[in-house]
Amino acid sequence: MPILIVGIAQAEALMLDVASPAASKRHKGRIAAYPLLTTRRFDQRRLGITTKPTMLADNRLGFHAVVRHAFPLVGGGRSRSALRSADRCTSSRLIVCSGLICGPICPPPWPRAIGMASERHVMSQLSKMKHSREQWKDKAKQRGKGERYELREKARIKTERDQLTQALKASEARVRELEAQLNGLATRPKVDVVHFALQLFLEARISFRAVSRVLVLLARALGIQKAPCPQTIINWVIRLTIVRIDAARTVRGVPLEQAPFTNGLIWLIDISIGLGAGKILAVLALDAHHHRLVRGAPALRHVHCVGVAVADSWTGETIAELLKRLIAQMGRPAAYLKDGGSDLHKAAALLEDDGLGSPCLDDLSHAAAGMLKRTYQSHPAFERFVSACGRASGKLKHTLLACVAPPTVRTKARFMNVHRLVTWADRVLQLSPPGGAKRGSMLAKLRGALDGLPECKALIKRFQGDAGALLACQEILKTRGLGMATVAQCETLIDAMPTAAIRQEFRAYLGHQLGTATALGLAQVGVPISSDAIESLFGVGKRHGVGETPDVARIALRLPAFCGTPTREEAEQVLGVSVARQHEFTAALTSLTQQRREVLSHPGYLESLRREPDSPHWELIPSPKKRAINEVNLDIKTIYENNSGTPFAPPDESIIIENTGPPVCERIALTS
Repeated sequence: MPILIVGIAQAEALMLDVASPAASKRHKGRIAAYPLLTTRRFDQRRLGITTKPTMLADNRLGFHAVVRHAFPLVGGGRSRSALRSADRCTSSRLIVCSGLICGPICPPPWPRAIGMASERHVMSQLSKMKHSREQWKDKAKQRGKGERYELREKARIKTERDQLTQALKASEARVRELEAQLNGLATRPKVDVVHFALQLFLEARISFRAVSRVLVLLARALGIQKAPCPQTIINWVIRLTIVRIDAARTVRGVPLEQAPFTNGLIWLIDISIGLGAGKILAVLALDAHHHRLVRGAPALRHVHCVGVAVADSWTGETIAELLKRLIAQMGRPAAYLKDGGSDLHKAAALLEDDGLGSPCLDDLSHAAAGMLKRTYQSHPAFERFVSACGRASGKLKHTLLACVAPPTVRTKARFMNVHRLVTWADRVLQLSPPGGAKRGSMLAKLRGALDGLPECKALIKRFQGDAGALLACQEILKTRGLGMATVAQCETLIDAMPTAAIRQEFRAYLGHQLGTATALGLAQVGVPISSDAIESLFGVGKRHGVGETPDVARIALRLPAFCGTPTREEAEQVLGVSVARQHEFTAALTSLTQQRREVLSHPGYLESLRREPDSPHWELIPSPKKRAINEVNLDIKTIYENNSGTPFAPPDESIIIENTGPPVCERIALTS
């Protein structure tokens, strides 16, 4: 094996002619690897050495790994261009330096032979990544351009659609206005719609749903663009309550010469029959000169609700405490008009002890009922009469004679309406004249149903004489007031009463009330003596707009709205009440409807309905005036009309109520 040493550029090189190894059992077409360049970590001995081991080992062509160094281990005196030109060398010898590589390394010709590119044509991973990224960016730009165009077109179409919708609505409204003008109608403002809806509910006495349906039917004729729904009308009624309670603080009547330090008002006080676990105490204000201003009995349109409170029970102490707070805000009333309840008497006595007392007037209807009760309740024939009426009712109902069945008279406060039962008995007995009746005839069936009623003819005649005279006196006194002229007119009717005890008691009652009217200076004018207005208020509140469940809190909340006649000025104030104010106003209410919904849906909520003995109750009275809140002054006038509808002019400018509002209402907790 010859060895040739060649010196190039002051370096020694050793060229070995290595003999071919013995033929192996492998395929003859395979090429062996370079033995010296494939030694372990030989490529890592010097920096700048680039190895390409097994470039073709993993291409599944059957070649062994080949290691090739493209650069010398140390700068060997040749440039890179010289090394690149050396790639054309096809020598099969391996030149190994004794320490340095002195010449170019010529790779074998098989990479080009099999169609593979040279090193300068092989694409690196970075180039591939850059090329792939450029392609992805081009695709993303094209795709984003299309999506942005689509978004712009959608936004443009949506804007045009909204503009066309608004233009269509405006055109339809304009067409309705033009049609209304052609028909002599004009589109009404919202305040007129509120005013009309309140009139339908509070004066026509139809339900919330009925009001909404009426406004829907009459919307075109009245020029209403959109009829309100029932819940909207409920909110308007609640806000009317807020407005009227705010305005109640400055309500004043005509001054009284005999009572100069009063507000000129008579306060009507009454407690409702219990609804659920609560009772309602209401206080209404009526002008003491009512009968000089109007010819007729006081009605709901003539009174103002100045206070409403709900409690489980009412005593003289709790009533007196409530009246003290009302007096602190509105002044002392000229008189109290109440029924004959002991709790109200005790409250008046407590106020008198505290120096806040006012004269008390007893309601005429309750006084007359008390007289009849004390005379006839213990009468032996009266119990037989009531029992006979009950048996006759059971026999006449569900028959052909149901049209002559007796009226229903409740057990509580029976003598307030027992005269209706006596009047029925007298008229039905007239249908049965003396003499026989043919068997099977309607007269025979009627006589069989009346049972023992004919035996009570003497009681019926006597009771009808007493009750009839009392009713006639009530009509005079309620319509014209209690005064010297009306009392003198009642004397003739009193003399016609068959029972002496009732005559004597009724004259004593009239004399006592006439003394109170004289002390107030109203004996010549006539003092209001009837509390039918507050009784009517409770009746309307219990059956109108309460739904299936008689919710005492909901009834109490709407009572102030039923007092008085809704005006357009109040409708404007209703629109000025915010939703937050309404929520704050109703937050303290305990609704039976809401409790029922929660209990039936969540059985575990049942125990939470238990109330503690000292739990607070709901109360609504006027609050003190706050100058920072009350920036708007309103003038509200009390207008009275006669029976023909002609308004009476107020006798004095003091009747004008300068109402500042709306102040914040005060809800105070009471304890039972």
